[in-house]
Amino acid sequence: MSQHLTILVGSVLGAAEYVADALAEVAQQAGYQTDIQLTPDIEALAPGTTWLICTSTHGAGDLPDNIQPFAKQLQDRDLTGVQAYVVGLGDSSYDTYCYGAQTMTQLLEQGHATLLSAPLHIDVLHHPLPEEKAVEWFTQQLAQR
Repeated sequence: MSQHLTILVGSVLGAAEYVADALAEVAQQAGYQTDIQLTPDIEALAPGTTWLICTSTHGAGDLPDNIQPFAKQLQDRDLTGVQAYVVGLGDSSYDTYCYGAQTMTQLLEQGHATLLSAPLHIDVLHHPLPEEKAVEWFTQQLAQR
């Protein structure tokens, strides 16, 4: 039985979607079944799936509009048993660098989810193709499991 990875995407301009697609390929090569959700809904997530939250930050440190309802669903929810990774895209020239990913990490921790690694924050100033950095990191993560 293969493991299942659900990639939950928060994206405004599409960069997080490119990263999600690249990470899905890595996971599939490692034997995972994957699905990518651009409008995640906690009620629709298969039990036992590992989450990979891939989000950018928008505006004044906000989550992208498409993932905000999911973030609200996570508030005050018991996430015991959920295993997750978090990948954040941001621009370090802003003082709200990767706040979207930080918000998602806090919600997971408050709900007692298990983070399978420290969150990856990708600075698009230093990594203009953020999927390359994400693939390198995720390949290492899966190799350790």
